[in-house]
Amino acid sequence: MNEHPVLGQVALGYSPMIDRHRAVTAVRLTVFPNKPDAPPRAGELLAALGGTWPADGGRVSLNIVGENLLQDLLQTELPLNMMVEVPAFMAADIAHTEALQALHSRGNTLLIKGRPLTPLPREVLPCFAYSIIDLSDERRDGQPAPGGVSRTIPHVQGEVRTLGQMTDAFSRGAIAVLGWPIDDAVVASGKSSAQPDLQAIVELINRVDRQEPVERLEAVMKNDPTMAFKLMRYINSPAFGLSVEITSFRHAIMLLGYQRLKRWLALLLASASRDANMRPVIYAAVRRGLLMEELVRETGDPERRGELFICGVFSLLDRMMKQPFAELLRSIPVPEAVRAALVDEDGPHFPYLELVRAVESASVYDIRAASDNILLAVAEVNRAVLRALAAARQLD
Repeated sequence: MNEHPVLGQVALGYSPMIDRHRAVTAVRLTVFPNKPDAPPRAGELLAALGGTWPADGGRVSLNIVGENLLQDLLQTELPLNMMVEVPAFMAADIAHTEALQALHSRGNTLLIKGRPLTPLPREVLPCFAYSIIDLSDERRDGQPAPGGVSRTIPHVQGEVRTLGQMTDAFSRGAIAVLGWPIDDAVVASGKSSAQPDLQAIVELINRVDRQEPVERLEAVMKNDPTMAFKLMRYINSPAFGLSVEITSFRHAIMLLGYQRLKRWLALLLASASRDANMRPVIYAAVRRGLLMEELVRETGDPERRGELFICGVFSLLDRMMKQPFAELLRSIPVPEAVRAALVDEDGPHFPYLELVRAVESASVYDIRAASDNILLAVAEVNRAVLRALAAARQLD
């Protein structure tokens, strides 16, 4: 999967598009051509992305950071689930009017990025379904709207990094936000404010870590119908790849084994919060785990892959449990390398976490530096990103 040569010619970053209900409605994929003056062909890029976002798959918003590649993309027939972000200066250029009209007429969703310095051509304005306004360019302060078109169509707020910024954006009328609202500080409280069901999962993780008999694990699962239901749904999902349906708790536990059961419980722990504001955090945590695992798929043994998965999934648990890692990991058993990465920001797993954060930030310089630090070629990183995002879509 994803052996396309184009993956060695670009750097990829991703972030979610989040609606007012805190649900992720699309992935924003940022694409940096390694050689902006000699970019790959748009058709080659679309072929590489097709496995992760097939025509009947989820929505993806293409943020192409390279004018030549974007111009080529505007001339290409796109699947309808692929949205295109167009900088305001290109939208205002009459040279692109025909291409924009053609995409719009085919049903593709177009987003104008930034504030036009000059009015858009009359025939182009209806082509855009949304505008993207970054926080650094936000002017909605109660004053009359400035000239331009940004307030005649629904707007999406970009550069969102905290829950407060997300809430403020929606209060200003944004229909969605772009970014990762996960940078809020974790304040040491001396105790976790997590819900009881999260504590039950922690208890089961500890029992699995002690490798207690299947009968005891099965009894815990039966006492928590919600947990049992989620286990059965997960093990029978396409992501698990089984050819037969599993209907009993005992069979599921025996089939998973202790290590894979612990992996599933880590995923469940990271996704069990009832707080709607935590949905983007859960979204990030699941993809971090899958991506960190994929980064060593070709070179890492199963134990190392499992540790990196746990490290990624748990990397935002402090925000979900509202407790610093130094306190939190006293009650949750994790390998020493995972503890070092999360508590001390050190150890063999931490460079992989840094790379994942760089990909999330869509910072091409940080992506390249972090990739070099762990001796991974850009093509390997991009393949891992697309595999992780495809696997995550199956789990959603």
